[in-house]
Amino acid sequence: MAWLQARNAPRMPEQRLLPGVLLLKAVARALREYLQLNDFWRGGAFRPAAGIHLGVAIALRQGGPIAPALHAVADKPLAQLMGELGDLVQRARSGSLRSSELSDASLTVTQLGDQSVDSVLGGSILRRWPWVEGGRLCVMPTVVASLAADHRVSDGNYGARFLAEVRRLLQAPDSL
Repeated sequence: MAWLQARNAPRMPEQRLLPGVLLLKAVARALREYLQLNDFWRGGAFRPAAGIHLGVAIALRQGGPIAPALHAVADKPLAQLMGELGDLVQRARSGSLRSSELSDASLTVTQLGDQSVDSVLGGSILRRWPWVEGGRLCVMPTVVASLAADHRVSDGNYGARFLAEVRRLLQAPDSL
């Protein structure tokens, strides 16, 4: 969060990054190493996805959710992803999504941090006390992340390693 605040401080509001963009990029980068979570189970078999296209859960103004895909997330700079995310949300709410955006998502990310929700099995960034960092008690911004996967393709251990990689990437935002 300190990295994000420092990065955003000199920028105009329309150029700032949201924490959710860092999460999307970290998930996409982790999927490069954990390809079994970037797939589909169709016709009784594992089918790898054509690319890392993340579904983004969006609440529609008229009610209900939708999860259109952001394409090739792992390969894009954060600023570009932020622009594409804003465009995707706007088009989802105006009903002008492309068919590929409605069918290509290989993994969906739900993040309701802007609503101060602690859990939908995925949650917001909250300051927690007590936390131990460097042998000292402190208040630390944390987020609870969860993963649901098809056990015909993956298992809990594989999923836990994937989440640990997402955590590692979020702890090094310059690498994103």
